[in-house]
Amino acid sequence: MTVTPAFGELGHLDDVEVFRRLQAAKRAAAKDLLRDPATLARGLDPGYRMRPHLKVISDALVGLERDEYNFLLVITPAQVGKSTTVAEWFPFWWLCLHGEDRAAVASYSDDLALRRGKAIRRYIHEFGGEYGLSLLPGSEAAQDYDTNQGGGVRSVSLGAGLTGFDVNLLVVDDPHKDRAEAESRKMREKVHDWWSSAALKRLQPDRHAVVAIQTRWHPDDFAGRRLAEDGRLEEGGKWKVVHLPAIANPSKFGPDPLGRRDGDPLTHPKIPTRNRKRLQAWWAADKAGSSVRDWHALSQGDPQPSEGALVSRDLLRSIRDGITVVEPQRIAVSIDPSGGGRDTAGIIGGFLGADNRVWITHDKTKAMSSAEWSRTACLLAHETNAGVIYVEWNFGRDMCTLAISTAWQALQDEGRIPKGALMPGIDAVSAKQGKLLRAEPIAQQMVEDRVRLRGAFPDLENEWATWQPTDSDSPGRIDASCVLVYGLIPEANRGAIVHAPLPTSPQPGQFGRGPASGAAAAYGRRIGN
Repeated sequence: MTVTPAFGELGHLDDVEVFRRLQAAKRAAAKDLLRDPATLARGLDPGYRMRPHLKVISDALVGLERDEYNFLLVITPAQVGKSTTVAEWFPFWWLCLHGEDRAAVASYSDDLALRRGKAIRRYIHEFGGEYGLSLLPGSEAAQDYDTNQGGGVRSVSLGAGLTGFDVNLLVVDDPHKDRAEAESRKMREKVHDWWSSAALKRLQPDRHAVVAIQTRWHPDDFAGRRLAEDGRLEEGGKWKVVHLPAIANPSKFGPDPLGRRDGDPLTHPKIPTRNRKRLQAWWAADKAGSSVRDWHALSQGDPQPSEGALVSRDLLRSIRDGITVVEPQRIAVSIDPSGGGRDTAGIIGGFLGADNRVWITHDKTKAMSSAEWSRTACLLAHETNAGVIYVEWNFGRDMCTLAISTAWQALQDEGRIPKGALMPGIDAVSAKQGKLLRAEPIAQQMVEDRVRLRGAFPDLENEWATWQPTDSDSPGRIDASCVLVYGLIPEANRGAIVHAPLPTSPQPGQFGRGPASGAAAAYGRRIGN
């Protein structure tokens, strides 16, 4: 970058020459900032924090301007600076280079699009003079304004028309508002129709570029449909893709744009790049606070169809049964222990009924330390009069036994459990190694109507209905419910049968009609499912 001359070096020059050289140095410095959008943002905004992932995105935007490709798709988790870089600084950078061009910013709502348009207008007003760019007098509306060089900016919501507005640069920022809209076929089709009927028709043949940025929601969301229909650049399609998952997984997603290895965290604007421990903690907390489905879609950019899960939502709804009278034969609490305070500990309560079914009655799963999950399990065991607490053998029986015994004694000392109450037995369950081998037999027990839910358990059901057999890990609710079933009906550990497609109701067998045709179906209708 050009360095401004020191005043000592200019002392022998007259004022006119000093001013000329300072102006030349200033112009050179301003020109240097135009190397890429992120460099421009960092140079003009002291609050803009450059991070490696933003530099990767910025370099890809330069490829658009150089006509190396015309369509760019950026997929990252939320709140990592992509929208500021792509939907605000990039259009300003583009207009500094091509002041005659017309840029459009589209988002799921007018408010969000308008916010981007206002930011671009502010940059033109504050910094555009260095690049000969200014707002055309009398054309300063926030949603639609022109520049002195013949270009302009329009901000619209997806679905709104671009009629009469020629587009050289189109930025699609968050095309879907939330999961509800992304899950709605009607709303998805509205976005796809806007793309084909309005957006593409306004692109100009002399120069056009499109960049779309989003967190993923659904396999058929904007990014999913574009890639399915148009393809990736490296595969002969038209979309250059920058996919930056929260946790790198090159073995699944291909070479990482940042060169990260499996398990490496994504950088974040508010965390120093070298502070790997904080980055790992941040994304670990994000994962712990997300459902399996949301983690894969929003943070990893890899939405999975629910059809890929072991259990369908319809089946889970059909095995809800809150009214059938059944005598408990063995009451138990199961634990999938956490490794620390940020990890999720699965705690599930239930019983083996006289009908030889496992009935799930309680779900106390949440992020807990060992001291917390042991106390929670003891309180649930006391509340339900459980005779046994099942723990996973593979985790460490001695540690769990000590934690539970200590918690039980402490709760008795506090008066929360009566002094004379006997502590349940602790039984270590040896489940199959491997998440799929462990979960598949339990899914089969649901299919065979050997497992029922004593009511609705939205979080537990969501995890079962969205967990993919290809996932390297499984959440605490699934693991704890597997441990419970293995403990109460050990024969479930013998094997599994894979059903394709997924049954939507229990299959008739030795236990008679499934609840879809009996009391559970009535229960499901009663609660509106």
